[in-house]
Amino acid sequence: MGAMLFNACQVASTPEYVRDVDVCVYGGTAGGVMAAYSARMMGKSVVLVAPGKYLGGLTTGGLGRTDIGNKYAVTGLSRDFYRRIGKHYGEFEGWFFPPSVATTTLHHYVDKAGLDVIYQKQVVSVAKDGARITSVTLEDSQSPAGSAHVGIKAKQFIDCSYEGDLMARAGVSYFTGREDNRQFDETLNGVQLLDQHQFPDGVDPYVKEGDPSSGLLWGISTASVQPNGTGDKSLQAYNFRLCLTDIPENRVPFRKPDDYDPAKYTLLARAMKKTGNTDMNHYLLFAWGMPDRKIDVNNRGPLSTDMIGANHDYVEADYATRARIWKEHEDYTKGLMYFMANDESLPEAFRAQVRVWGWAKDEFVDNDHFPHQLYIREARRLNGEYVMTQHNCQGDETVGDVIGLAAYGMDSHNCQRLVVDGMVKNEGDVQFGGFPPYPIAYRSLTPKREECTNLLVPVCVSSTHIAFGSIRMEPVFMVLGQSAGVAACMAIDDNASVQQVDVVKLRKKLADDPLLDGSVPEILVDDTNIDNIKRRGNWYKRIGNNYKLSYMFCPEAKEGVSFSFIPHVKKAGRYRVYFYCTAQSQADTPQRVAIDIEMATGVYEVVFEPQRIEEKDGQSGSYWKDLGAYDFPEGQTASITVNGGKSVGPLFADAVLLVKE
Repeated sequence: MGAMLFNACQVASTPEYVRDVDVCVYGGTAGGVMAAYSARMMGKSVVLVAPGKYLGGLTTGGLGRTDIGNKYAVTGLSRDFYRRIGKHYGEFEGWFFPPSVATTTLHHYVDKAGLDVIYQKQVVSVAKDGARITSVTLEDSQSPAGSAHVGIKAKQFIDCSYEGDLMARAGVSYFTGREDNRQFDETLNGVQLLDQHQFPDGVDPYVKEGDPSSGLLWGISTASVQPNGTGDKSLQAYNFRLCLTDIPENRVPFRKPDDYDPAKYTLLARAMKKTGNTDMNHYLLFAWGMPDRKIDVNNRGPLSTDMIGANHDYVEADYATRARIWKEHEDYTKGLMYFMANDESLPEAFRAQVRVWGWAKDEFVDNDHFPHQLYIREARRLNGEYVMTQHNCQGDETVGDVIGLAAYGMDSHNCQRLVVDGMVKNEGDVQFGGFPPYPIAYRSLTPKREECTNLLVPVCVSSTHIAFGSIRMEPVFMVLGQSAGVAACMAIDDNASVQQVDVVKLRKKLADDPLLDGSVPEILVDDTNIDNIKRRGNWYKRIGNNYKLSYMFCPEAKEGVSFSFIPHVKKAGRYRVYFYCTAQSQADTPQRVAIDIEMATGVYEVVFEPQRIEEKDGQSGSYWKDLGAYDFPEGQTASITVNGGKSVGPLFADAVLLVKE
């Protein structure tokens, strides 16, 4: 059952109404910016309320290594964002970036639309007339005590916060924690005691090793491990995504926090001693390949940047308690990095590796070079008109009202640190992938119609814990934010509830005008588009590192072998052509690929040697190869062909893209 813990009629004081708009977007996340931008580009008056002093959430708050899954799932304004990142670095797309570049890029949308942004205001109550929200009341988030309350009136509301605070205060039902596997007939929900990001066997959990009477070390729960699949209220761990550098002139050393307590990290020393592994990369996940010689650091191993178990009270806490929990995570993280670099309980070989790195001096310059966004991996989840589950992720159940795609594996970080058979163990980590992009239902953004008819929830979407683990990626939040922004405007135009929005009409708008500025949509031809491809010779379907669902592979280039992509050009003009280079093993990488771009004016030949790189833009070496710009006539007369007679080695054919110049 979904919880309904907030009274929709709760009002702290009579607010002074400062805005009366068509659409109110709550939450300064990247999804919130895209939702507000979309509604503004649709011609509506919009206000974006940001509880903090920054916009972008994790996208600008340290998560520089984008979790993609499959680039095909990233569409519309979300794709445009990563294209603009790429342009900053002279590339077609950019999926790795430092926070400062992400911030500048995201503010492009704020400036272009002239968005009305209210900073540092948090929701305290919601007023409703029946099932419709009429207004929200806000307080100052930095000094709430005694601050004057302000109000926002709107026709439509969109909750883009990570926590789902507007949704909860509107009396809408929601989920928290992990469902029992039996509730939705899943296998990966609930308690999961697995071997990923795990302690080795034999690590003692007690303050004095071998002596239970000495008490448990810091961070270990007294709870007993439950059978796998058991539901509970545990949350996957939060952390900060750290932006570090090893350039001495731009490096700020890790300093000891004021409340530093090395006992919090004793388990790290014990685990390292047990395994003998002193490789820094075993305990911190470094995103190598970031521009500007910076890295995005994430959790890895038995004890790392995840503060396991410390966030369980966060979701339903008041704002003051949340601020305390947030600060505890910050202190823990700063203390961890200092401990790793300096504590003599760790081998010097390990400490020396960590000391090479430090906070990037030119990032988060007004926040002591520390990220300004806690990674709220999961909080509330809407219990809406449709609940996304593991079955959707794996393709066993699909939906017809698709308004976005997800593609990342089902991913939960650990939720608890427990004593199991006398040893310390982490519980809750799940990493299960291998499935293609799948549709997200529009109904998973809408509350039950009897609960609220003018609210959309594109971040805390209606889903189970394990399905949300796949959906909860920043590119997807931007896609869903755009869909929600457009849908809210359609509801206003049609004088309809959000549940009555014509999804076919919504999808057409998103497809025909993906950037909401009237520009010509790009043209994609994939190997699965059977009406737009022709092939000769022995081609075989393969899965892995591909764009969309699959790619085609030919073991030997020779005369008579070819694969043609035939785009349908609706508007004649000059288009830049890109060929998707799908990552291959060394043996399957072509030595040379010849592409013929053929149209009535002649045949243009492009020959190149595919790069073989371990990882490109976060997707295992796959990338778009620029083949140049050409004048295409209207219709389906031109072709882009992989020419086996002029190529050398194995061949692949995945997708081509035409982008109008």
